[in-house]
Parts: sequence; structure tokens; C-alpha cells
Amino acid sequence: MKNNIKLFSLALVASVALASCSDSFLEEKKDHGSTNTDIYNYYSGADGRIRSLYARALPNTNADAAWNNPSTGRPDVQSKSTEEYTGFDLFVDPTKELTALSGDRRVPSYFHYQMKNAVNVYGRIRDINDAIIGIEEGSLSREEKDQLVGQAYFLRAWCYYNIVKYYGGIPIVTEKLEPVESSKVPRFTTKACIEFMCDDLDKAAEMLKATGAWDANNFGRVTAGAALALKGRIQLLWASPIFNRANEVARWETAYTTIKNSIPVLEECGHGLFRRGNNVNGSDFAAMFSTIYPNPEAVFVSLCNQATGDDEKKNNPWERNIRPANSLGQGSYEASDMMLNQFPMADGKRPSVSGTYTNLEVSELEYDINFPFANRDPRFYRTFAFPGVRWAYSGNPTQSDAKNPSYNEGKDYVLWNYVWYTSTDDQGNPEGTSYAADNLLNSKRTVYIRKRSDDYDVMNSVLYKYEPGAGNNAFALSAAPYMEIRYAEVLLNYAEAACGAGHLSEAVEQLRKIRERAGYTSETNYGLQADLTSNEAACMSAIIYERQIELAYEGKRFDDLRRWMLYDGGIGKVEGAPNTWTLSGWGGNTCIYLGFKPLNGQRRDKIEFRLADSYGVGGTTADSDPLLKAGVERPAAIDFRKEDLDTQLETLRDFYKTNFVAKKKIGDARTSDKVDLYIDFRPKYYLLGFNDSAMGSYKEGLQTIGWEDTNKGNAPGTFDPLAE
Repeated sequence: MKNNIKLFSLALVASVALASCSDSFLEEKKDHGSTNTDIYNYYSGADGRIRSLYARALPNTNADAAWNNPSTGRPDVQSKSTEEYTGFDLFVDPTKELTALSGDRRVPSYFHYQMKNAVNVYGRIRDINDAIIGIEEGSLSREEKDQLVGQAYFLRAWCYYNIVKYYGGIPIVTEKLEPVESSKVPRFTTKACIEFMCDDLDKAAEMLKATGAWDANNFGRVTAGAALALKGRIQLLWASPIFNRANEVARWETAYTTIKNSIPVLEECGHGLFRRGNNVNGSDFAAMFSTIYPNPEAVFVSLCNQATGDDEKKNNPWERNIRPANSLGQGSYEASDMMLNQFPMADGKRPSVSGTYTNLEVSELEYDINFPFANRDPRFYRTFAFPGVRWAYSGNPTQSDAKNPSYNEGKDYVLWNYVWYTSTDDQGNPEGTSYAADNLLNSKRTVYIRKRSDDYDVMNSVLYKYEPGAGNNAFALSAAPYMEIRYAEVLLNYAEAACGAGHLSEAVEQLRKIRERAGYTSETNYGLQADLTSNEAACMSAIIYERQIELAYEGKRFDDLRRWMLYDGGIGKVEGAPNTWTLSGWGGNTCIYLGFKPLNGQRRDKIEFRLADSYGVGGTTADSDPLLKAGVERPAAIDFRKEDLDTQLETLRDFYKTNFVAKKKIGDARTSDKVDLYIDFRPKYYLLGFNDSAMGSYKEGLQTIGWEDTNKGNAPGTFDPLAE
């Protein structure tokens, strides 16, 4: 297991990957960073080259979304443009409109063209092309070539996908171009890029077909099923409103056929929904994120390790970023009230407080803002953490700070993050300074994100190594994997494509599979309303809703909001855009079609639980907690290992009613005069332009419509990502 955890660590780029070859294979040639071509005549050498491509192309759990990396669910510029987090970032900031020009309004670049720079996206693609050409021209057997080149074709398609989804058409490079002035490649049409990526993935699937499922020592490598799963995701993107303004059903049908046909291939490769059998209160849903091998859910996965050396360290920081500062983390990730309010109730229906997804039935279960954790979808409790819940871990927090509660060295840890104020004026002030229980004090968060946690109660062993430090400097070095594509997403892609193609019964069947794993049963139709097989708009609404819940905090929501143009329904106009950009499908407004309240014009705040007025105020130290000073005994924690969850929640509810008050805390920004500001995602952001840095390296390139062409004196861009 240790080997496969480190299989694709950064160390492989320089040392481990080529260690089995002779020293001559490490010799640098004067061909701009390529390895000696003789490496491709040996399986170990060629495989080392493929491993190094993985190390550079896989999603990086330790980085925010950037030109070289997709979002992995961190509060980056993408995720903070969704319902998941608060805080205006570039794409939703109402005070600044992004441009292609330098300055604080500069659009992020997910594209970088300089081929001389080996660490940019085209440097990666150049290395992948080098590997494909070198292996094919080498002396390996056809079987060995297929196994290796199939992986390279997947990685090339993956690199292109991460640019095309933002910009549409980009340069297609299949040769090992030298980074010289004569190497000029124009932007291709989006359709050509889609077809190119799908062709690469067809090759990958065919070449990897004979390999089937990888063994434990090779876990993390892509399979034929993974290739078809990515192809299905790409074709779903092409069928979505962002690129399919007229709602051409043929595109949906193509995606539907691909994804449907991928299911048996995925199963042959060992992929499927993660299950352990007991699934108490969604424990299977929680366990899959901390399971390395075997993990059938992991279709395309980044592996991590607990190493500390700079050359080989590839830790997953998620655990330390979600855990409270009085345990083993930094607790920097917290949920928005919008996300809390949108999660389904226990009957699978949307809460009455949510004005989103009005095509879907409202739950008959009561939603109480003072206790929003009652009667919720089982995944709710595995996604969020709130005062009074058990959240076990392994580690001694008193080594970091003697005032931290030990809770049996974490194994019986209970989150008590209720707060008090030092003045009555601050109690009603949404921006007032509060202090939290159990020595959290100023380091507390409102509602913690629990999703993807390595929960000791779920796994009974952990993938992290606790490193105590002074103050808040304790942290966990985690080897938890990150699943970029998991099997549940494939089923959701299947459902969406089937719905768009008119196969509603098949679409609903995929939702039933996902909800059954979440904990719903056939007796209640898995919490789904009855008309989904006959009402296409309601069916699609249910699918988009399920994606939001199932894939929360996994880096997928921004892409979904953009694909479906849910910031404004697609009604906004981009300056200079032709009539073909006007949304004519879905009644001309995807938000109205889906019953989705546009995100533009809304804001996201947070909910905290403060002590009731009867407790008065407290101080700034751990021992000034007014609740404990009053001699009040806190109830037993919510223990998700026990079947009687409803009874436990009712007990905690009674405690909340007597002792806590739910209070709004400011999340999104306000003006200096304390006036609320609201989300404003401009229409031109759906299809991004290249910023001045990228354009400066791409003199022969055309700028996207709606953005300044800095190569032409900031003239309006002319490249049309929707033109075929």
C-alpha cells in the first residue's frame, strides 16, 4: 500500500520514475528538456516517463485552481463563485468587472501558451506528445505500447479539457513542437477540440481495454473505463447550454450513448458505487473519501502521501484545513448559509426556506432556522459539522496547546463551537467579534465543512500523521486520495445526458442508485417526486440538484453553474457577440426552465450559534465560557455510529432551544456604509478571454469575443467559441 500511495508523487519526476534505467537514460539532450529517446526502448524507462506525466498532470490537492490545475473543492476563485463558500472573489465581485488587462481586475489565466516553459499546460502537452511519439517509435511490444500510450492519450485529453471548458477553441498540438518563433498554431474551433479530445479518449479506451483493472501496486492509473467516463463528461459539456445555445438534441444523444456504453466497461475495470454493507447514517458515503485501495468509486484519482521532503512531499491538506484548530487542523473552511439551506430534508425534498429549484416539491418536514440540522438528507451530516457532533480523530491536541480539550486524544472529540460575546452591543451585530468554546476562541468557524473528512469513527485507522506544533501550527500530513472523477458523477452524467436526450426513465433510475447509496429506500421512491419520468424540466432540475448535493465541495459546482448559465439564465448579452450567442433553447432562460433562482442578485452569509441572552457576556479566554461557568452540562454528542439518529437529534434540539440562538454572520462583503453587496457574474465570464500575459506569449492568437485583444491595441476580441 505504501508504494501505491506514493506512485505518482512529485519525486517520480526526477528520481524514482527512471531509477530502474541505466544512467544514460537520465542524460539531458539539447531538445528543450526531453529525455534520451533510448528510454522508450525499455518498458521500465518508458513507464517512468508516463509516471512523470501523471505527476505533472494530475489535480493538485495542495493548490488553488489556476491555469495548471482544476478546482479540488478548496475555497478558491472558482468555488467561492458558487453557493458553497462566502466571500466575493473575482468572478462574482460586484465592485470590479474583469478585463484582459493588467491590474487588480485582471481575469485569471487557465491558459498559458509558452512552449519553452516546461511547467505550463503546453509544456505538459509537448512532453505527452514526446512520450506518445517516442514509445510508438520505440522497440517495445505492441501490448506494452498500448498500455503506456493509452495512458498518455488520456492525459493529453485531460490537459485539453481543462482549457477548453473555459475558452472553447484553443490550439491543437499533436507534434513535439520546438519552442521557437516559427512554431505557430492558431485557435481551432471548439467543435474541433471536442472531436480531438474524444478521438484521443477512444484511442485510450481501445489501448487500455486489454489491461482491465489495475492491481493494488498500480492503483491510480487510468483505465479504459476512465477514458470513456472523461469522454462522456466532455460530450456533456458540448451538449450543455454554454455551447449548445439552440439545444440540439443530437448532442445530448451522442453524450447519452457514450456514457451508457461506458458503464459496462467501467464495471469490467472494477469501478462502481462504493459500498461496505452497513452504511449507518451514510457511513459508506463518508468512507469512500478515505479509502485508497480497493475503491471502485475512484475512476480518476490523485494519490497523496505523508512525506515531508520537498522533493517527494505530496500531502493532501484537506483534513487540516477543515478540522477545528483545537484538534488537528486549522479550520479555515466553513459553509455558507445558502448551501446549508439548499440541502434536502430527510424525505429527499427541498427545504421550505429554499426558493431555488421551484420545479421540485417542497418538503413537508419543518425547517427551523434555529436548528437547521433536524430532519436532513443523510449526506448533510457527512458534509457539515455543528455544535454538539462527534468528530473523532487520532492525535493529542494538548501538545499544541495545553488548554485544548483532549477528548481521549481525539478519539472521543466533540465539536462545541458555540460562541459568546464580550459586549451586548456585539450580540446583535453580524460583524461583531465573538469567542468560541473549547479554546477555539478567535480561531472558531461557524458551520464547519466535514465532507471528505478522514473520520476515525468511520475508518478506525487514519491516512494522516498528526504533527503537533505551537499554537495553531499543528497540522496533519494526509495521504487521503482526491477523486477527480468518481463513479457517482458518471451516473449523474448519465442521468443528465439521458434526460437531455428524452430518456427520462433511464435518467431517474440513475438518481435512484445514488440516493439508495445515500440512505433512501424504494418505499419512498428514494425521496424523488413522481413526475420526473414525464416532466423533462423537473427531471433536469432534479439532476442538477442532485449534482449539487452529491458532489458538494469536490470542485464541480462552478463548472455546473457555468455549463447551465445559472448566474443569469443566459439572458445577458456580450458586447460584439453574434445572434448565435442568444439562448434559443430552454425557452431562452435556463433558470426559468429549471425553476432555479439566478445567483446574480443574491448573497451568501453564515450561521453561528451564540449563547442565549440569559447567559450575558463572557471574556476572551477559554475559562470564561458563560455556559460552563453557569454549571450547565452539555448533552452527549451526536454519534453517527448509532442507529437512533432522530432521537439524538431531538435531544440536541432541546438543548439548542434552551441555550443557543442562531445568528447571521456576514459572509459576502458590504460597503463601508454597511450596505449589503450582491453576486454579479458578468455574461462574458461564461466564455473567458486570455489575459495580457497569455496573449503576450501568443502573438498569432485571436482573443475571445467580449474581451480586449492586447495584441491589437485592446481592440474587441473576434474569436467565436460557438462558431463551428
